[in-house]
Amino acid sequence: MSLERQSKGVDLSGLQEHLCGLWSRKEQKELRQVLASSFSQMQEPLAGLLDFLEGCLTVQKGKSTILNQFILTEFMRWRTNNAQASLNVLREEERLRLQKKALGLLTDSHPGYMDPLLEIYQLSSLKTPLLLEHVDFLQDCCCFKEALIFSVKVELQKDLDMEKMCVPLILLDKLSLVELYVRDHPDLQKRLLKLLDSWCVPNFDIQALLSRYPNVVLSKHQTDQIQPKLLSKHVFRLMEKFCIDPGLCSNSVYKRKLDSLRFLMYKTFGEKGMSEENWRDHVQAMIEGNAELQIQLVQLLVKHCSLKTAAQWAAHYNLPRNRLPLGVWDKIQSLSPKQLEMHAVSGPPESWTPLQSDRQKYYQLPLSRENVHFVETLDEVKQCREAVLKSGCVVGMDMEWRAGFGTVSSQHVALIQLAVQDRVFLLDLCAHAISHNSSTVNFIRALLSDKNILKLGYGMSGDLRSLVSMWPELREAPMKMEGVLDLLHVHQEIQRCWLGNKGCRSVEVSKGPTEKGLSLLVQQILGKPLNKTEQLSNWERRPLRTSQLRYAATDAYCLLDVYLVLSRDPKAFGLPEDLRCIPSAQQAKSREEKKPKEKKKQYKRREARQKANEAHFVDDRLKVNSEYEGPTITPPELRVVCDNMLQGLGRLLRCLGVDVKMLENSDDHKVAAELARAEGRVILTAGQPYQTLRSQVGEGRCLVLDCSEKARDQAVQVLKHLRVHLTHADIFSRCQACNCNEYLKLSREDMTRMITDRGLLQGIASKRDDCEPQDETRAENNSWRSPEGPKFNPNCCWAPRTALDPQTFRFPSGAEVQLETVPPDLVHRIPEFFICTRCGKVFWEGTHYDRVLSQFQEVLHVSDTRMRSNKLQV
Repeated sequence: MSLERQSKGVDLSGLQEHLCGLWSRKEQKELRQVLASSFSQMQEPLAGLLDFLEGCLTVQKGKSTILNQFILTEFMRWRTNNAQASLNVLREEERLRLQKKALGLLTDSHPGYMDPLLEIYQLSSLKTPLLLEHVDFLQDCCCFKEALIFSVKVELQKDLDMEKMCVPLILLDKLSLVELYVRDHPDLQKRLLKLLDSWCVPNFDIQALLSRYPNVVLSKHQTDQIQPKLLSKHVFRLMEKFCIDPGLCSNSVYKRKLDSLRFLMYKTFGEKGMSEENWRDHVQAMIEGNAELQIQLVQLLVKHCSLKTAAQWAAHYNLPRNRLPLGVWDKIQSLSPKQLEMHAVSGPPESWTPLQSDRQKYYQLPLSRENVHFVETLDEVKQCREAVLKSGCVVGMDMEWRAGFGTVSSQHVALIQLAVQDRVFLLDLCAHAISHNSSTVNFIRALLSDKNILKLGYGMSGDLRSLVSMWPELREAPMKMEGVLDLLHVHQEIQRCWLGNKGCRSVEVSKGPTEKGLSLLVQQILGKPLNKTEQLSNWERRPLRTSQLRYAATDAYCLLDVYLVLSRDPKAFGLPEDLRCIPSAQQAKSREEKKPKEKKKQYKRREARQKANEAHFVDDRLKVNSEYEGPTITPPELRVVCDNMLQGLGRLLRCLGVDVKMLENSDDHKVAAELARAEGRVILTAGQPYQTLRSQVGEGRCLVLDCSEKARDQAVQVLKHLRVHLTHADIFSRCQACNCNEYLKLSREDMTRMITDRGLLQGIASKRDDCEPQDETRAENNSWRSPEGPKFNPNCCWAPRTALDPQTFRFPSGAEVQLETVPPDLVHRIPEFFICTRCGKVFWEGTHYDRVLSQFQEVLHVSDTRMRSNKLQV
């Protein structure tokens, strides 16, 4: 529709121009007055509004979207007092015409128009076939998100094919929208879970799935999300969210149990951190009735334990011969029936006093057995209440429950431990006499809400969630927590203090497995860690073993000892006098986010000034490090290994020319120490692993960083601390993907020829020819590099042209040039390309070099003040 015409008494073209002027000058008050006047002048406001919006879309191609949304909002406000703007006053034919026209605007316009148009033109009242036709049209246009949202708004879920609507969005990593689609439809929720679960089989073929949806184009990240490991996590999350029976998701349940089985094998036979009795108890409960898991167990036993043990379990479950690993069947035949029996793990009666080796290695409970009370009757609860509910008392509090390997059910607390100065009470919540008795619930409520009793815990939020799931009374009548000190927050503050080197005392940590959580805190404050062998016990089985009782009592009592040491001299640990004023990590983050807006504006203004001056490079700030004494090193001379918590820092250091190796997410922190010792690297780590890692390498070979800082700030800290002399030639002298420092330089003509040979330039050249001619001069001028600036000359190794096989486009390393990553319509604009000879990644000149240069001005050494910006784009 032309904007030149008069529509319903209003000149649309003039109105559009006038409104844009008011909007650009931010004169919203006058804008509202003009809109109200215009709406009143329209003979048919509903038709006029559509003409106006349709004209805006035709002329401006989506510009001024926010203005048009503002206009829609103002129209909705105006029509509340104007009856002529109601569909009900129109004839049915005219009403239907306007509704269809509004429906068409939903196809062409911004998604923000959907709610106003749905309300103004009552689109939900249209007949279902017409609405379904619109959804199909959106699907055909690959507007999958808009189609789903529209169908939810007009409640079409029951009339649509759930897979057709949801699968494209799941593939595009928009599962949250799919959850919205099935939110109020239990039957669709079950179908969605079954669908996701069907993708969790090990041999799932994503290509076969994608072939059914040829219009869905996925990035590498989106493709990586469609794998059983990640999908099964979504399945369990949705299973709990929608309260779905786990029996509907057999593939996901099997995978989680198999993962749990592997973890138990490692924990028991690899790390030796679980007793065989606990291991057997969990394994038997997990694999009962599942032949596939039983076969997997036998295979794992052959690998981790012994052929005899594997034969005993195979015989116990009567597994078929053709499914057994090599040698197990022969072992079964060689053993007598008595030898094949699986006997319960037995040993000498447990003593309350632990072994001498454990006493030397672990923190010990300083109480005798008589002072540890197992509470299982109401009379004993009353005695415990009298001992604990005393004003001024300090109580260590902990809870235990059975680990739910492979399950989705909420955890039920089996034991509550309450430690005071001379006694520990273990409340047995498996004893029905006290577990659901109101007196027990009221006792715990009174304890947690008494501000005159200091309650100590570690990670108490998880304990309390489990307790609330067991006692609905606490949820129905919420209590106010008073007098609670979570030592987890204190521990985090201590770690932050050590990260910032605020002068607090350091704590040496012995070699061995990396401690974490409460055990690490106890080790750092009291000198020895906790013995966590019984942590994953079956806490629901009765009677509890002596070792379980000792472990449970120790977990609660150690909190008292830690608090005693910290409260004696909090400054020695970088803590305030009142430990209860320490905020949690979430509270600290919230405070950080609430900084005055003026500081953020100042920061942005500083950044703008830095970018404006970056072409001159004459600022004295560019020549820092003068405060450091001693020799400096160049980035290629610095060799580091980054912990898996600092992968962003590792990638940034690589782009500065530093030799960086990075741990994978699945690597243990000890791998960093092994690489550092073997290759002479400096360890870069964050948080708790620092205490262990620094004791395993030489002096000054482990640097701890604050993982809450940005990677740029971390990199500056590393460069300054290790006296690294950074120059322009170091930037992008290494491949950020694989750490290689050798490039092959290719001309535009060679790259064009290679891409053409692979068929990746089809249609691009002809399209460009149809548009306008491209000569060499114009192509050169389209480059992002300044013509008078020097060519990119990084401090790296250059491979000869003969290093690339002209037939296969492969290097001697086996890497093939990643031609598909080069945008075809960009080839004619770039004069030179740089290819990593180890991984085949292709780089070209762009704006990324300027951004990195701007980020590191304060540590950049400039040898030529006239140097201009070279630019390299990844």
